[in-house]
Amino acid sequence: MGLEVSAVSFVRNFVELHFDGPIVLALSNPSGVYGGTAWQFPIPGSLDLMRCSIGETVDGCEENPERLLALHFGEHRFVIPLDDGSSRGPESAHMIGVDEYGRPSVRGGMWIW
Repeated sequence: MGLEVSAVSFVRNFVELHFDGPIVLALSNPSGVYGGTAWQFPIPGSLDLMRCSIGETVDGCEENPERLLALHFGEHRFVIPLDDGSSRGPESAHMIGVDEYGRPSVRGGMWIW
């Protein structure tokens, strides 16, 4: 909560949201809404809408361990599905915390869904 998206990275078949330190990795295909327009990765147009999240601040989140992990940015939403049918492996999402210097590091905590 309260962190600003500083980067959206596309790495082969997953997406990363960076927060000037912490990183959320979407290992299953995320979806969401930006500016009233729904998107689904990797459908064309989704990359442009996800990049619009840069500069947005997380003002809410939702976690249902068997269904989804969602980040809210005002009227915008970034959703990582956690259900077995959406996952391409044993994990659907990761969040990597920061070390004592503010750099991404599992020493700052790592959450796996």
